[in-house]
Amino acid sequence: MTAEAREAGADQEPAADGGRPLDIALLTYKGNPFCGGQGVYVRHLSRELARLGHRVEVIGSQPYPVLDEGYPRLTLTELPSLDLYRQPDPFRTPKRDEYRDWIDALEVATMWTGGFPEPLTFSLRARRHLRARRGEFDVVHDNQTLGYGLLGDIGAPLVTTIHHPITVDRQLELDAADTWQRRYSVRRWYAFTQMQKRVARRLPSVLTVSGSSRQEIVDHLGVRNDRVHVVHIGADTDLFAPNPAVPEVPGRIVTTSSADVPLKGLVFLVEALAKVRTEHPAAHLVVVGKRPQEGPVAQAIERYGLDGAVDFVKGISDAELVDLIRSAQVACVPSLYEGFSLPAAEAMATGTPLVATTGGAIPEVAGRDGETCLAVPPGDADALAAGLNRLLGDAQLRARLGRAGRERVLEKFTWARAAEGTVAQYREAIARDARSTARRGPAPAPRRSAAGDSRSAPQPPDRSAATHSVAPATSPSVAPATSTSDTGVSSESRATC
Repeated sequence: MTAEAREAGADQEPAADGGRPLDIALLTYKGNPFCGGQGVYVRHLSRELARLGHRVEVIGSQPYPVLDEGYPRLTLTELPSLDLYRQPDPFRTPKRDEYRDWIDALEVATMWTGGFPEPLTFSLRARRHLRARRGEFDVVHDNQTLGYGLLGDIGAPLVTTIHHPITVDRQLELDAADTWQRRYSVRRWYAFTQMQKRVARRLPSVLTVSGSSRQEIVDHLGVRNDRVHVVHIGADTDLFAPNPAVPEVPGRIVTTSSADVPLKGLVFLVEALAKVRTEHPAAHLVVVGKRPQEGPVAQAIERYGLDGAVDFVKGISDAELVDLIRSAQVACVPSLYEGFSLPAAEAMATGTPLVATTGGAIPEVAGRDGETCLAVPPGDADALAAGLNRLLGDAQLRARLGRAGRERVLEKFTWARAAEGTVAQYREAIARDARSTARRGPAPAPRRSAAGDSRSAPQPPDRSAATHSVAPATSPSVAPATSTSDTGVSSESRATC
């Protein structure tokens, strides 16, 4: 829809906040909601924005976002990369006929030299696509791409979400690296964070999901304090809800861990489980995520003889995920750091009592120790074991924390609230852009060739992009999901998404 058409339709039904419905381009360079928090964010936020009456076009690369069905204002445009990390051939070399342009060549060259190219190359493709469609969007919302291509004029005001600075992931992996070769590999893989720092400092409007992340964006990325705004995200409280009909499994502990990386702290939970089983022999752990075949978690499971006490599940549906959490006596978030922690919010929303660390923003979500959760220091297996033992042995405490946890999520952390807060930031960005344009004055008329054609006329949209409406559904979407707050891009986790 062009700007003229939007003005002509100013008398259309207003959005939920009383303002004109917005045309929103929501960008995500990785959108799979089954192995990363960025995909979960795009899926739920786009749905709630459409519910508020706005038109949302999600523009994403492989793995493509999965959007909820039944919303005519919600569409997906595929902006394909070379998909270098797809299964079953991650880090593949493309065939000659797959190359389309210099961006593809840059993507492969960066991968060949040990770097992670997708934030940069997606931003370059998105810039080309958006500038060809100038006037169709009121606002562009970037989901933590932070690539050079999004600087300057992209045809609409830009708002960017930074879940947390990826420099945190980088430092944790460097701290865990035990050889110089591994440290070199980590530094090269995370080289894109230097670009993200430079881009972040030039952004006019940054959204983030917690006060903890807000401070780290200021400290780690150097973004001006007044440009960073907290809009909490949350759980789908209709889906993640208590159900007494689901039987509780004695000794069951559930956690979500999308990858065997230090950030998630799973190795400490495995060690804690070994201690807990001395008091509660029925205690067992179900991990929503892929089973590691090697690395610290696999080694810990073997070292403590826990092969029969730790199960991994992946590729399950939303309904199966919710029932799994409901069946647990305890949910656990053992992370060393989280920018928000969707698993904590989702577990609390089901009424499942929570043991969580105090890493990063987790306390903002989980609340106070003894009131809405049991809180323990990050990286402390003994403290985790003590919290798990306490909950497994006290049914009344489990019931009290479960009720209080759901009440906290309903009050503070829902996707509907997140969408409302995000729209308020969109409208502020649009107003700020209008004020800036007014100060600059009218743009000069485009130069014309001798034939009278405008030399700056927009080009046709990128042929590599394909737009799809999300087909209406007669029942709620039940796509397989293992939601997680992981927004990092370690080489191990990214290759499996």
